[in-house]
Amino acid sequence: MSLQQEGDAAHKGETPLAGLPPTPPDSVHNDSHGTELPLPPGTNIPTSILDIDKPTPDHHVARDPRLIRLTGTHPFNVEAPLSALYDEGFLTSPELFYVRNHGAVPEVHDEDIPNWEFSIEGLVEEPFTLTLKQMISDFEQLTYPITLVCAGNRRKEQNVVRKSKGFSWGPAGVSTALFTGCSMWDVIKKAKPMRGAKYVCMEGADKLPNGYYGTCAKLNWVKDPNKGVMLAHKMNGEMLRPDHGKPLRAVIPGQIGGRSVKWLKKLIVTAGPSENWYHIYDNRVLPTMVSPQDSANSEHIWKDERYAIYDLNTNSATAFPAHDERLSITTGPADYNVRGYAYGGGGRRVTRVELSLDKGKSWRLANICYPEDMYREAEQTLYGGKLDFSWREASFCWCFWSLEIEKSELARSQDILVRAMDESMNIQPRDMYWSVLGMMNNPWYRVAILLEGDELKFEHPTQPALIPGGWMERVKKAGGNLLNGSWGEKLNGEEDAAPAEEAVSEVVMIKEGLTAELTVDELRTHGTKDSPWFVINGHVYDGTAFLNDHPGGAQSIISSAGVDATEEFMAIHSETAKAMMPTYHIGSLNEASRTLLAAGDLDANISDPSTRPTFLDSRSWTHATLVTKTHISWDTRLFRFALAAPKQTLGLPIGQHIMARLKDPVTRESIIRSYTPISPTTLEGFVDLLVKVYFDTPTVKGGKMTKAMDSIPLGHFIDFKGPTGKFIYTGNGTYTINGKPGSVKRFYMISGGSGITPIFQVLRAVITNPEDPTHCTVLNGNRLLEDILCRDELEVFAKDQMGRCNLLHTLTKAPENWEGLRGRIGKELLEKEVQRDGESLVLICGPEALEKSVHKSLNEMGWLDEELLFF
Repeated sequence: MSLQQEGDAAHKGETPLAGLPPTPPDSVHNDSHGTELPLPPGTNIPTSILDIDKPTPDHHVARDPRLIRLTGTHPFNVEAPLSALYDEGFLTSPELFYVRNHGAVPEVHDEDIPNWEFSIEGLVEEPFTLTLKQMISDFEQLTYPITLVCAGNRRKEQNVVRKSKGFSWGPAGVSTALFTGCSMWDVIKKAKPMRGAKYVCMEGADKLPNGYYGTCAKLNWVKDPNKGVMLAHKMNGEMLRPDHGKPLRAVIPGQIGGRSVKWLKKLIVTAGPSENWYHIYDNRVLPTMVSPQDSANSEHIWKDERYAIYDLNTNSATAFPAHDERLSITTGPADYNVRGYAYGGGGRRVTRVELSLDKGKSWRLANICYPEDMYREAEQTLYGGKLDFSWREASFCWCFWSLEIEKSELARSQDILVRAMDESMNIQPRDMYWSVLGMMNNPWYRVAILLEGDELKFEHPTQPALIPGGWMERVKKAGGNLLNGSWGEKLNGEEDAAPAEEAVSEVVMIKEGLTAELTVDELRTHGTKDSPWFVINGHVYDGTAFLNDHPGGAQSIISSAGVDATEEFMAIHSETAKAMMPTYHIGSLNEASRTLLAAGDLDANISDPSTRPTFLDSRSWTHATLVTKTHISWDTRLFRFALAAPKQTLGLPIGQHIMARLKDPVTRESIIRSYTPISPTTLEGFVDLLVKVYFDTPTVKGGKMTKAMDSIPLGHFIDFKGPTGKFIYTGNGTYTINGKPGSVKRFYMISGGSGITPIFQVLRAVITNPEDPTHCTVLNGNRLLEDILCRDELEVFAKDQMGRCNLLHTLTKAPENWEGLRGRIGKELLEKEVQRDGESLVLICGPEALEKSVHKSLNEMGWLDEELLFF
């Protein structure tokens, strides 16, 4: 029986399992004061899986379709429409409560919930493990309201000014609920923390690219009953839902939501702050002068604990008038009730909210309602927990402000400005403090007012995710400078402010003066290999003219036909490639089409990958799970990933590659690289990648992708997509390049380092087919003997009884007993071993320096570019 079922049983008068709290009656009254508490809004628990979630690891989680997805299909990061959130009132229903997930939601079955275990360990005298059932029965249960806020709330405003490393939250990354659980300190003190303990590190059950999600809170905060730090198992009287940490989470009032770890598995008492990846590289406000490039090259700055975020800052936003709301100034009431929310941080109470209608020259006080105080005055049992915190001075919930303003005043104004102040006199600043992660954005909230005939139209700063709209985008598109101190607009009677110096130079990727608007339907009709249109940052490009010239082959463009290719393009392509894009720019998607694209509606028909005969899909990313990692050498790993189904083959033609995608732990941007598996294409259920890991040195940064891949824990997934590449070997000396057939009698294969993997794939296809007469000469260059990848397999191929393989290794730092070649693959070696006869093709893959050197030498030897194939 699950906790929810046990609670329901109690509600019906049945006997629940011992030690578990009953569910209270539907109507709750404060008997000691004679007032009725505001209870959570009516809830409709989602029961069906949305189509968009079915092909993802979250295929077991039912969700509300009203939520606005901020990071595409997966992972699930959402906020509610601001008006809907505000209209629910003080408490937010679980289905509209914002969600911040870094990866897949752990699947926890109801019958396993009572025995869910978590540990208390570290600098304690008596470490122990506790089940959820024991936590409920052995420790006092408490219930009180808490507002949680994502540190990225309102980030979209920063992204419009200058793109940060975070996705675009609107102002609805905030929600409030009644949480039920026990004091975290009550549990930890049983383990007897030792002298010197200063932090409580927390770890969840969600597997991510760089380990399990974890962070920390300061022990003195956890110990303080006035801070209300809780281990919660209920939310608004019901069991936690999967997206909110089912079955157990930490809840740390007054601090950013990232500290309230979900799916809690460990409490680790330590002397110092957490060393978890996600504590170091997330939830920080770096100094504003630190650029994205600086942050990527300065690991030490991330580890400076001065920049870590704990307490929330003071913030506010306007809910009504809503974005795009229109108000008649000739009909209806004479006044308009302007209203919104505000919150403080660290338990500090918001003591004033002020509005201005004249650009901040004068201010007027708004009325403030504190619903939290109704619970503060109560003393009773609520949802199985004790509700009694009248003694607590701290304020942990949002409040609501409002002010009646005459419509005639609004008509004479250009905007409504709002700012809040807390009891420590922390006040929202006028100007934005931009930072790399775009967190803690809290400048005055500005709603622009436009007079259109006898109506007023209101514009909020932005709209969340990729949804277009807002005065910031309008002003920026019109050439306004958003950093000029007047929100990019001229004040009456004032000259234009001097334009601010460009914060960052960006390559222009659109055609100057092109204003054509296109629709989703037009994009769909060109989602074919013959006419591949694709979208980057809302702009539409026609890749037809570049199909034959694309270095990665036509398939790279065809795979993006009819879809949004922004993530892949921006992650892979150089500034040079971006500068070419205006040539292929044909217009922009209209607003409705951008909204559809942002909502992911175009991807709703992606099939369940486990039902496909082959794993790869050229138009969508598919998860594969890491099942083994073998250390071949100190810097080389053999990764084996499980495909979506045990009888499934990869579906990769010989000579082609797959794209792999992970998230950079520092910048959270997608890292996308191409790899050639070394496993046979006929292998069922698995794919093997041989990867050389490029670690940091004192002078050179290592490889982002290889380091990230090396840190993946077993059981975690990586995204794959493909096939890609222009070359396909079809057997018996025949091949195609961009679909055009050709044939040879000999391959010259030149590789360096991990560039052997595509060479290996083609070589194996030749040698393992006794009917294939093609001869292969392999020149494989490396630095050290241990750098030679696939050496044993290559030696087996070299012993081919038909004499089809001539294998030559050369080392630049060979041991004394090395009997092979020494030195680099230079012109002298090429002239000796690579003979042009008109019936051969040279396959080349390796470091850029090797490829450039070989290319130059072969051209000087008379080889034509069409006789050279660079993977």
